[in-house]
Amino acid sequence: MSYADDSIIRLALTPGEPAGIGPDLAIKAAQQPRDYELVAFASPEMLMSRARQLDLPLRVREYTPDTAQIDEAGTLCVFPVETTDTVQTGSLNPANAGYVLNTLGMAVDACINKHLHALVTGPVHKGVINDAGIPFTGHTEYIAERTSSYPVMMLLTGDFRVALATTHISLAEVASAVTKERLLKVCRVLHNDLKNTFAIPQPHILVAGLNPHAGEGGHLGREEINVIEPTLELLRREGMQLTGPMPADTLFTPRHLENADAVLVMYHDQGLPVLKYAGFGEAVNITLGLPLIRTSVDHGTAIDLAGTGKINTGSLAAATDLALQLAVNRQAQSSPDLPAL
Repeated sequence: MSYADDSIIRLALTPGEPAGIGPDLAIKAAQQPRDYELVAFASPEMLMSRARQLDLPLRVREYTPDTAQIDEAGTLCVFPVETTDTVQTGSLNPANAGYVLNTLGMAVDACINKHLHALVTGPVHKGVINDAGIPFTGHTEYIAERTSSYPVMMLLTGDFRVALATTHISLAEVASAVTKERLLKVCRVLHNDLKNTFAIPQPHILVAGLNPHAGEGGHLGREEINVIEPTLELLRREGMQLTGPMPADTLFTPRHLENADAVLVMYHDQGLPVLKYAGFGEAVNITLGLPLIRTSVDHGTAIDLAGTGKINTGSLAAATDLALQLAVNRQAQSSPDLPAL
């Protein structure tokens, strides 16, 4: 199956939690002129109600899978998905948890079926989804399960990229989760996507150790000696350019980062606080290792700001720009005459 019109990039957008700022982000995005088609998977009635609350003009056009179209500012193409219950701005409702996952599942399917080129996801509230009795740890894990893929979570701001060996698990579980098998999979996915999705011919990846000072020669832990370094050596023999394991407290310095294409850290809070400090509000979350392009904002639902208009749209703009860039790169791979961005 091919795309409806390869001359127009078509992006799926899931606004996420309907009581939060996700709908506000979609409506604000619709106010901007675009040279691509933006398709929001959401309730049209909910979007129109929020637009009135924000005092912003909005015209909804229903999505047609076989016809790509660029809309003028103020118009948003919508794949209609009805909410389960009434949406009250700023008030979480577990009854709408199924709606949130329905929008996500439908958008993923549309990308897999090549109706749309990439997926941009807005913020979801994991707690309210779990309160509804639905096991959910995050977009990354949900999309990976739906597509039978091995995901790698990476955040970036500009050319600063941080990927995670483990994602949403407790700190007590991290050491046992950092295995040879996991590191082999994560490094191969990261290396492959840097080459084939980001168009970096020979990626250089810095790899953090797990323990302080990367284990201090075994005095502060032996995971580096027993697991990480032997695994990296196997991958170097495959042709990967890997530096590490390095102490995380010195890895994130300009001297090391200036020649690196990405950093691989062992757990969530080892690397993401640094990246978010460097680019919060303009950082992007991307899931590697999927059969589709998926980018996301780097922030939460900001329930207290929903409907106020007092939000920063920088992360959504960055996520959209990256999705467009990567979609063009993918097109260039399938059509060598097209240049990658």
